[in-house]
Amino acid sequence: MSLTQFTQTLSPLHTAPDNRGYDYDLVIVGGGIVGLTLAAALKNSGLSILLIEARVTSAAVAKGQAYAVHLLSARIFQGIGIWDKILPNIAKYRQVRLSDADYPDVVNFQTTDLGTQELGYVAEHFALLAPLQEFVQSCSNVTYLCPAEVVNTQNEPDIVTVNIKVADEYRTIRSKLLVAADGSKSPIRQAAGIKTKGWKYWQSCIVAFVRPEKSHNYTAYEKFWTSGPFAILPLPGNRCRIVWTAPHAEAKALCALSDAEFLAELTQRYGNQMGKLELLGDRFIFQVQLMQSDRYVLPRLALVGDAAHNCHPVGGQGLNLGIRDAAALAEVIQTAHQAGADIGKIEVLKQYEHWRKKENLAILGFTDLLDRVFSNNFLPVVIIRRLGLWFMQRVPMLKIFALKLMIGLKGKTPELGKS
Repeated sequence: MSLTQFTQTLSPLHTAPDNRGYDYDLVIVGGGIVGLTLAAALKNSGLSILLIEARVTSAAVAKGQAYAVHLLSARIFQGIGIWDKILPNIAKYRQVRLSDADYPDVVNFQTTDLGTQELGYVAEHFALLAPLQEFVQSCSNVTYLCPAEVVNTQNEPDIVTVNIKVADEYRTIRSKLLVAADGSKSPIRQAAGIKTKGWKYWQSCIVAFVRPEKSHNYTAYEKFWTSGPFAILPLPGNRCRIVWTAPHAEAKALCALSDAEFLAELTQRYGNQMGKLELLGDRFIFQVQLMQSDRYVLPRLALVGDAAHNCHPVGGQGLNLGIRDAAALAEVIQTAHQAGADIGKIEVLKQYEHWRKKENLAILGFTDLLDRVFSNNFLPVVIIRRLGLWFMQRVPMLKIFALKLMIGLKGKTPELGKS
């Protein structure tokens, strides 16, 4: 089912408030992967939900975006009941090879380190988005409105009012709780006056698809160069996703090259372990940034995913943090609802903030440290990091700790992820 076909089958918007004055218990703004995951996680919660998305197709779909999907994210999708629909269209990886430029010592993470069948997965954006949309469509407690625009919101002690525009019609929705899943430039966050801290890196990220001559053998690579990390992620059909971080000027120059010239540069970074490379489709470039919101919640408002935080793409953490946000918030508000509490109260929402903000900050700090330590040719730092890789490969406890941190198995696990 295409996105266009999907939007033609959405359930109608109900606007008759219940006897408490609410149209919905929860309004989610942003119908991307994180917003959809939150709605799907609340299928059996007893809460009535409105999910609002402004665009029929997202920029991530248009650019063929792809993501590393960590084991915990996979377990959350399994707990929701959607994993069987996702798994056939994504690739598993069974090894991760971590290396520093031309330093010969390689840290090789394997399934035997964790006793699992795989270490993670790689999924194109649509391979996650389409099953989530189909699943949410089957949720009787969710109304998915797309396309629709949020004009403004107004918070009061006992209610949040969301004014929306659907085609040429304006409607007013009353809810207990508003969730912003509307991206890093979140208009909802900005309108609420929530400040952020962070910075834009000196680097930009180039992403592209390639098909190697030889099999990728379900192996993911993270190669660190002094200009920035370089990742190779396996995809179905023996394709790979390249995530190439470089200083802005270098990244722009690389994108300006002809396909043949770009492939020549890419082969130097990629190595010859998979033979000749074929470039598939266009290359895209985006600037890298770190951002953490000062607050994840206010009375009757919660931020999830990129609306709350952004991190460096090293290690493929970004989307996975958002999926964990969605699972954690779903658990907190469902538990509160079952206990008869008001899900929009700050006392309830603070539980979510206390859980996720510190864990996200730890990962933001970890990815920032990795990038700064490895994107560096200062000799003492080079010696220290290579000693670190040497020890990591030879000290099992250190290796397993690093692996669990990278794939989301450290920190508090949502109930959905315990299946």
